[in-house]
Amino acid sequence: MKVEWTENTPRKIQHYAGADYPKDNPDLEDVLTSADVDHIAEIFQTPLTGSYNWDYQVQDDRIKKLYDLGKQLNWDPEIDIDWDRPWPDEERAPEMMNLHDYPPYLAMDEKTRDEFWLHMNAWSLSQFLHGEQGALLVASQLCSCAPTLNAKLYAGSQTFDEARHVEVFNKYLQQRIGVMYPINTHLKSIIDKILTDERWDMKFIGMQIVIEGLALSAFNTTRETTPDPVLKDVVYLVTRDEARHVTFGVNYLEEFVQTLSEEEREERALFAYEACVISRERLVATDVFRHFGWDVEEARRKVLDGFVMSTFRNLLFQRVVPNLKRIGLLTDKIRPKFEELGILDYENLATDGDIDWSALERPLDTEEAQSHEQSMLAAFKEEHEKLEAGEASSAA
Repeated sequence: MKVEWTENTPRKIQHYAGADYPKDNPDLEDVLTSADVDHIAEIFQTPLTGSYNWDYQVQDDRIKKLYDLGKQLNWDPEIDIDWDRPWPDEERAPEMMNLHDYPPYLAMDEKTRDEFWLHMNAWSLSQFLHGEQGALLVASQLCSCAPTLNAKLYAGSQTFDEARHVEVFNKYLQQRIGVMYPINTHLKSIIDKILTDERWDMKFIGMQIVIEGLALSAFNTTRETTPDPVLKDVVYLVTRDEARHVTFGVNYLEEFVQTLSEEEREERALFAYEACVISRERLVATDVFRHFGWDVEEARRKVLDGFVMSTFRNLLFQRVVPNLKRIGLLTDKIRPKFEELGILDYENLATDGDIDWSALERPLDTEEAQSHEQSMLAAFKEEHEKLEAGEASSAA
């Protein structure tokens, strides 16, 4: 085993041989096979303070019940997903990214456009993969530093969930797509902050509430918009796990935050806000624009100015904002900052603290992933129709 230690995150795009993406891949240098890959590791330092828990009484509460569900609803990427299904026909949707009238996109020939959309897909899924590795590392830390036995047990269960998520997205990218992008610098900065903070509750807030709350919304959108039945099954199964993780975070933090001083609570509220701000920036595939030689800032602004991306960026927070309010981190001081982001309107939506046990306890059924309509996309469509109706009214 050869390990290459690095002080900085590698920024090179990786290409894998043998992927079954339907389009002909362009001529690529450095195509990797499994025999070529070395282990590349980046060190981070953390002042983590662990704790034993000597009270082995496990109360019959909702945290214990979530832990039990984690045991019951395990799944195996090798068994529960049919990886051999062919790719369906795909339709490009440049208007979704506001690129339908963008000169650099219009100048591409058909082969280059195929490559562009492959890279856009690879970039998004690569961020899923890297985020899941971050969640794996944070969950393993919570096993040590969470103060109660129930939380330690659940963190152990979540660690195994996150390992499975890393496995399944890694396999999808290597086997199905064949291209992997490095971690987005904004996502990396959030994960670094969460991993290196010595306070256990900061790890809960950053990972369970913000990152995993955003991931739930993104996974739901991916499941409804991807034409690939394999990816539908992947995100369906991952989402089942992530829903428990967010619920765990909300229920565990709700009582704890009330024990903090006002100064401590405001510090955590500001951290949650800053994590949300950074997360909005990580939604733009600037690495792809750079790879194709575009003006990165110009392309970034073009995409963000489109209705779809601007609406989508806000809709991703429809779980995070009400959950922050539920646990007491949408304070009077921080509320104006969220209002400036345009996402405060979500504060009164249902939270993940009110557990829908019937939904969480459903047996695994990947067939559901092919047909289940998500409320987020319904809300998105409704918002889009309202805007169109408003524009038509103004024109009249």
